[in-house]
Amino acid sequence: MSTMSMKRQGSPLAEASEQLTILESVDAHSVQPFDQTLREHGLSPLNAGVIETLQINVGKMCNQTCRHCHVDAGPDRREIMTRETMQSCLDAMTRSSIRQVDLTGGAPEMNPHFDWFVAEIRRLDRRVIDRCNLTILTAPGFTHLPEYLAEHEVEIVASLPCYLEENCDAQRGNGVFQRSIEGLRLLNEQGYGHTDSRLSLSLVYNPVGPSLPPDQQQLEGAYREQLRDRFGIEFNRLYTITNMPISRFLDDLIQTKQYEAYMSLLVDSFNPRSVDAVMCRTTLSVDWEGNLYDCDFNQMLELHVDRSRATHINDYDEQSITGRRILTGRHCYGCTAGAGSSCQGALLR
Repeated sequence: MSTMSMKRQGSPLAEASEQLTILESVDAHSVQPFDQTLREHGLSPLNAGVIETLQINVGKMCNQTCRHCHVDAGPDRREIMTRETMQSCLDAMTRSSIRQVDLTGGAPEMNPHFDWFVAEIRRLDRRVIDRCNLTILTAPGFTHLPEYLAEHEVEIVASLPCYLEENCDAQRGNGVFQRSIEGLRLLNEQGYGHTDSRLSLSLVYNPVGPSLPPDQQQLEGAYREQLRDRFGIEFNRLYTITNMPISRFLDDLIQTKQYEAYMSLLVDSFNPRSVDAVMCRTTLSVDWEGNLYDCDFNQMLELHVDRSRATHINDYDEQSITGRRILTGRHCYGCTAGAGSSCQGALLR
């Protein structure tokens, strides 16, 4: 397997073609194609419905470097969505029924046009989700964010992979847990996370290693008890998300010789009941250059939407996108294992 990785010196495996080679070739004899599994369960083809959410990756620059990051984001990344491409996204919204915009990165707030973009989306009366890593809220130049996000009633979905400091820091870096707690306190002060507030604050749990997330409802109870009792932190809900075997997490699996075991776990845990709810049915992903994908994970593998349809946000056409065939691969087992996984947490609750 080492001959397949060919990692860049001193950095995570990030080349999309190399990832696809590993996903589609290394395990070819032990893991059957995802489409074949769908056919065996009478679930093929996998087609999209009406797009409800536009998930926009506004850049790969981030103030953190997390072990599980499927975007391979970090401080050294310079891919940033331009204001012109953001305007194309706004134009697409005006000629569509899309009601929700999910802003991702990297740290999406590090895009220099982030504040403007949020204000313009809200002006179109669309709901906005900010995928926040929490530590950005106390970083120099970004301390205005808690108040700004509250002013525009932006929903916060924040990564906090564990309520224990050692586990969180092991995945996200030393000192991240304490800075995350400070970020949560700042959001609580603005009204986020309280039951009587319109400001929604959700937390995201990712397993530290190659395992499936535990029961979402039970884990939410543990998070609530720990964060409330120890820090006085309030939040609305917890999402559990399965780590996808792509990008930096894939590299980690290969280095620790756990890739094949993890893929076997995902395949053995395939749950046909989760397929109806996978996020690619109602979500369209946009990369920092405006290219279109069926989901954020396909974006990282450069698996564009069906090329017989519009493939760039400039050409977005709701009728053409609706009902399209969704491109799948072996990484899709990650979204359909156990209780299922999406950017909104477990699919089966």
